[in-house]
Amino acid sequence: MKKLFSSKNLLFLLGLATVIVCVFDRRKAFSIILNSKAYLLEMLSVLPPILILIGLFQVWVPRKTVEKAMGRSSGLKGILMAIFVGTAAMGPLYVAFPIGVSLLAKGASLLNVAIFLCVWASVKIPMILFEVKFLGAGFAGLRLALTLPSIVIISYLLNAILKGKIPHEKNELS
Repeated sequence: MKKLFSSKNLLFLLGLATVIVCVFDRRKAFSIILNSKAYLLEMLSVLPPILILIGLFQVWVPRKTVEKAMGRSSGLKGILMAIFVGTAAMGPLYVAFPIGVSLLAKGASLLNVAIFLCVWASVKIPMILFEVKFLGAGFAGLRLALTLPSIVIISYLLNAILKGKIPHEKNELS
């Protein structure tokens, strides 16, 4: 089953699907190709600088610093750090995943990385400001009051279920 979903097979299946769509509706196929091109160019413009920054993070930031700030024994401080970093981070969500892997490799706990990823996906400072402006402070406050505890609870559950099953937690990358 894993071979079916390899990168090469997935690209082939997507190309085949586009050819099939082209047979039935050329305009939709052309639209698919243009959208794919736009997303590819966006990723190629965003990912290289992020990967360079992650490489610098891996070299310049000592493992002990990450373990102290977001490791297993960081407690509430680690949770607050994950929330702060996830909220302040900028960029599309697919940028967060290599950062999460890098944090795991440097000794961050799965709990804090899960919180970081969830917060990146759902709570950003610009998003909060837009919510306040267009939907009101009450809505934004209530959404935050419901979202943040939910993220922490879900991350605790994820941590309990996957504890010890993530390769990076076993220091295989460091």
